[in-house]
Amino acid sequence: EIDAIGKKRDNQLSTNDEREQTLNQLLTEMDGFEGNNGVIILAATNRPESLDPALTRPGRFDRRVPVELPDLAGREAILRVHAKKIKVAPDVDLAKIARMASGASGAELANIVNEAALRAVRDGRASATQADLEESIEVVIAGYQKKNSILTTREKLIVSYHEIGHALVAAKQTNSAPVQKITIIPRTSGALGYTMQVEDGDHYLMSREEIENKIATFTGGRAAEEVVFHSVTTGASNDIEQATKLARAMITRYGMSDNFDMVALETVTNQYLGGDASLACSAETQAEIDRQVVDLVKKQHAKAVRILQENRPKLDELAKFLYEKETITGEEFMDILNQ
Repeated sequence: EIDAIGKKRDNQLSTNDEREQTLNQLLTEMDGFEGNNGVIILAATNRPESLDPALTRPGRFDRRVPVELPDLAGREAILRVHAKKIKVAPDVDLAKIARMASGASGAELANIVNEAALRAVRDGRASATQADLEESIEVVIAGYQKKNSILTTREKLIVSYHEIGHALVAAKQTNSAPVQKITIIPRTSGALGYTMQVEDGDHYLMSREEIENKIATFTGGRAAEEVVFHSVTTGASNDIEQATKLARAMITRYGMSDNFDMVALETVTNQYLGGDASLACSAETQAEIDRQVVDLVKKQHAKAVRILQENRPKLDELAKFLYEKETITGEEFMDILNQ
């Protein structure tokens, strides 16, 4: 980890800092007159912006390799490497697992394989099956199933409608990722249920329509509660957060609002550590952004309500089915929807 010794030097004259001495010595060794051929220096950091410019210039470190999150082929290859370490059933389809684990890092993929092995051992099986791997993706995304939390009948019904609301709004919009699984079993992450959507492949570009559809899908859970129970619950807090984040990004970073056109109103700092965004605009503009975010989410929320009202019989039928089964697959969902 090069940032332990390679931090930017400050310009105070009287510093006699050991770290600075170390850095100076390192720079000398990497640039000096000795013929130290055959020595290769490798260093890693996730804060490249905090390193000393003298250290990062060409001639000291000649090549920078940004390690992004793996794409579909990369995820499959990483899963194969980790799957060699455990016994896996012959019919396991790692390509499908890679598709379901979209956005996972190498460490998370290793964790998924490990978790599948633990599940197999707990159930006394000799090898990990496809179901183990699929369930372990859910564990990594949403946490373990909470065995001891008992929802009341009404709560369970509300959660069923909430999750079917998401899935139905997603299914009724074009360019929306297909639903893979819906469950109303509470998880340790605090989720009372969730709807899992899986893209067909890796998508690097999203159109304005696709982002708006995503926002509508996030609002679908709350919309279903409104349509059916005419009241709202606290269950949508995470959806609200995600929808607002997307709507704000559309306006401040992706230039997808008619008023601001292609002006960047927000800059992302230290992208390798989660990427904090800071606004770069006046207070009046900030108020206008807030107004537009509210309008955008309101419009998509209304669209979700409209979709659910138009498909009310299916909403009831699917929610009843989910309420009884607790977990249904995307195929079962689509079968009932297309009947």
